[in-house]
Amino acid sequence: MHVLVPMDDSEQARAALEHALEERPDAQITALHVIDPSTAVYGEGGIYAYDALIESRREAAEALLEDAAAIADEHGVDLETETVVGQAAREVVEYADEHDVDRIFMGSRGRSGASRVLLGSVAENIARRAPVPVTIVR
Repeated sequence: MHVLVPMDDSEQARAALEHALEERPDAQITALHVIDPSTAVYGEGGIYAYDALIESRREAAEALLEDAAAIADEHGVDLETETVVGQAAREVVEYADEHDVDRIFMGSRGRSGASRVLLGSVAENIARRAPVPVTIVR
């Protein structure tokens, strides 16, 4: 079984990783971080210093995924890690489809009301579009 855990720096993502490690300790588990350039600061003519921004976010992702690997190590599980660039929900669904993922465990920040309508819910979007079952952890 191959389990995918999308990771950001939220407590909910860490909780989802812990849940996946407890529920599927014998699975191949991959922690995936998506760098979304659409959340960057825009300057005249487009995203300011795109390459520098992506490199900076890659360094932050590396630290985040090292922390995730340490959590997995505490559970006696080897964790695979990946970082991709793109729109979060689209990249998670595409990764699951292309890498024979059997299940996704992910955190939800629990937005409601206007912020959910305006920003959408990444977890909800993934749950609707994923080719595999999705477990959402709060």
